[in-house]
Amino acid sequence: MSEREVQAEEKTDGLVLAADIGGTNIRVAVVDRNGVIKEKLKEPTGSDPIKILIEMIKRLHAPQIKTMGIALAGVINASKRGVSRSPNIPSIEGVDIVSVIKKEIPLEKVIVENDANASAYGEAWIGAGKEYEDFVLMTLGTGIGGGVVCRGGLAPFSAEIGHMTIVSNGDICACGNVGCLELYASGRAIVERALKGLMEGIETELRSSCEGNIYRITPEEVYRIALEGDSFSRELIKEAGKYLGIGIANVINIFSPQAIILTGGLTGMWNIYIQEALKEAQKRAFKELFEHTKILPSALGDDGGLIGAAGLALRNA
Repeated sequence: MSEREVQAEEKTDGLVLAADIGGTNIRVAVVDRNGVIKEKLKEPTGSDPIKILIEMIKRLHAPQIKTMGIALAGVINASKRGVSRSPNIPSIEGVDIVSVIKKEIPLEKVIVENDANASAYGEAWIGAGKEYEDFVLMTLGTGIGGGVVCRGGLAPFSAEIGHMTIVSNGDICACGNVGCLELYASGRAIVERALKGLMEGIETELRSSCEGNIYRITPEEVYRIALEGDSFSRELIKEAGKYLGIGIANVINIFSPQAIILTGGLTGMWNIYIQEALKEAQKRAFKELFEHTKILPSALGDDGGLIGAAGLALRNA
């Protein structure tokens, strides 16, 4: 082995690749055995996420890296090689992602896990969940997901918290259910309700945001305008927070966890969205159970899925 090859092997010793495929963005990273991200790429998910994923992996892969963990938004299939259902990324449904990646990149082992489960594992490993034996993680972004840690380990079941029914005769969700939490409390829900209000002629500063192109409105833009005093924007966020609070109360009453860890882009609206959710959850959950449950932000943020996927890959390497 040449000196250059030895140096390359030393550089990649104990490293794994990790990917987090979400409804809005794809992240790919090189992560070390302590959960430290060494390199990271981020691209929009787009219409062909698998193609984008392969290109990103090729940019970061080194020959000595043999293992990869992938966090996917959706219900992981029985073979653990992809998702059987992904309401926010339907183009990846039924794809044998493990085979596709191994065909393109020389990896020996590829682990697939639900993105919220991966984030929960990451928080239990080196994040906000380190101090708790039992907690529920809720991802709050384009959609809403969940992961459960029980007695210190990742629970071996899907926790599709975003698809619990909140409104019995509500809107139809992409998952096929009616009245899902995700339809009323997610980032997509905030944007859709903002667009609906604008089309109905409601007076709001949102109309002049995004250079007048209302279809470029994001939850972050709604929040920015809300902080500037726009009552319509503020009410949109508070309404979404109220529905989130109903979901949190249900989680508390069902699981009675030591903690609920909140992660995802919408946690940046903590002082309106999350505070409204906490008020609603306190009204609806059993008093003793609510007081028993700590509700806190993620320590890993957007990197939780990557770090958790890496940790699962290291554990199974």
